[in-house]
Amino acid sequence: MKKKLALGLALILACGTLAGCGGSSDSSEGSSEGSGDGSVTAKVIDIDLTSEEYAFGVDKNQPELLDQVNGFIAKIQEDGTFDEICDKYFGGGEPEAVESAELDSSKDQLVVATNAAFEPFEYTKGDQYYGIDMEIAALLAEELGQELVIQNMDFDAVCLSVGQQKCDIAMAGLTINEEREEYVTFSDPYYQASQRLVVRSDDSAFDDCEDADAVAAKLGELESSDKIGVQQGTTGQYYVEGDEEWGFDGLPAECVPYKSGSLAVQDLLNGNIQYVIIDAAPAAAITEAINEMQ
Repeated sequence: MKKKLALGLALILACGTLAGCGGSSDSSEGSSEGSGDGSVTAKVIDIDLTSEEYAFGVDKNQPELLDQVNGFIAKIQEDGTFDEICDKYFGGGEPEAVESAELDSSKDQLVVATNAAFEPFEYTKGDQYYGIDMEIAALLAEELGQELVIQNMDFDAVCLSVGQQKCDIAMAGLTINEEREEYVTFSDPYYQASQRLVVRSDDSAFDDCEDADAVAAKLGELESSDKIGVQQGTTGQYYVEGDEEWGFDGLPAECVPYKSGSLAVQDLLNGNIQYVIIDAAPAAAITEAINEMQ
């Protein structure tokens, strides 16, 4: 079931034209292609640079909650609920707002740690939360008979807050890795993810690439003066900086961390960095939203 769902989502997530890797182009100069008024836009290179699994990070001292979460993941995947939620964000459906109660230790509450700057998994509009993870959180709290409390924080603090028992569970598009397992126990995976490269639309440097190795080879030709933006604490940062645990050799370019992927893409369009590497689904959502504003 998971493999079929992952394949379907991967096809839905594909955006823009198939890009590749041949000619050289300075991504910090010129205007975008396909923009009638000459404004600068961005595009996602439609090649997965990594293969990852998202899971929820549960408080190590709550094994019963872990069992409940795993059972709930299996349930919503088997009965089609997970597909229905994803369709709201990938298939033209209507996302539903999720409200958070105030933290109150006298009440039976499910306290969720997140970083609501990761559309389409978690983001805000006004005082309300939206996203795949947030809708799952609301249904999970309902299933457990608890009141939902969402704690929005920097991504780096999400797993730490659970490890310090300030929150019950981390739901923030978390890729499973050993470093985070120091603070949380991961649930069963619920989503197949990857990293993708975002470039300016007038950048043709990757137009002949057909796979991840070709993209990586081209990125390996960058200079130390080149800059690649990432969301701080995410797999993209490990990919650029290099990490033995993840199996990433790193790139010669400077890694520039941002609080969110949208800030990185905006700085790309401002000409301050050459590329952005972030998760595939947020890359698609962010570029679409920013391009519409150009």
